[in-house]
Amino acid sequence: MTTPIPTHPWSSLLRTAVAAGALLALSGCASVFLVDNQVQSYARWTDRPTPSGAASAIPQAPQVFRFERLPSQQDSRTGAGQDELEKLATIALSRVGWTPAAASVTPPWTVEVSGGTLRLPRAPWESPYDGYWGGGFGPGFGFPGRDYVVTGTGQIIYAPLFLRMDTPYYKREVSLVIRHAASGRVVYETRAAHDGRWNSSNALWTAMLDAALRDFPAPPAGLRQVNIELPR
Repeated sequence: MTTPIPTHPWSSLLRTAVAAGALLALSGCASVFLVDNQVQSYARWTDRPTPSGAASAIPQAPQVFRFERLPSQQDSRTGAGQDELEKLATIALSRVGWTPAAASVTPPWTVEVSGGTLRLPRAPWESPYDGYWGGGFGPGFGFPGRDYVVTGTGQIIYAPLFLRMDTPYYKREVSLVIRHAASGRVVYETRAAHDGRWNSSNALWTAMLDAALRDFPAPPAGLRQVNIELPR
């Protein structure tokens, strides 16, 4: 007769927890990534004079435009990146009814788009000295701003190489400036800023451009948060 293997009273709970964790992991695969943007937009359509001298109205879609570049954006070292950014901006602008003008057409508007990334070694709230370390000395806690570690035995060790491995953190911003082509007057300006650990990708920049154009062409005043969801 075979003796049954004793079951630990926590084993059923453990199996339940493992199963729940697996389901959570599977559901996470189908989740979305939230691109939270801080957006600020300025509309000055009525500052554009008409031939009669009256204030102009907000233009309604569809509209056509051409891109214009700053001298720095025309540099050969940045040209390829600017080409890609303008392609993504074209997609975002088409969603609000603005499309590039044909070569034979003189458009009433010009659009200038720019983007930038600041790479930080770690998130602003993180310190290279906080947290705890494992390894040959056992777990320990560092003194902020110092190169010492207190091990599990209470021994103080000089350990400058025990700094935490940092994960880069990125601050990004995109901006679009729309001008009346004939006068050069700025009639619309909008910016979207996002920060996080995601590496650069077309999906991320497209989400930021979509956020910058939210509520176009008549945005609310002041700084606002615009969230864009992307599938993971």
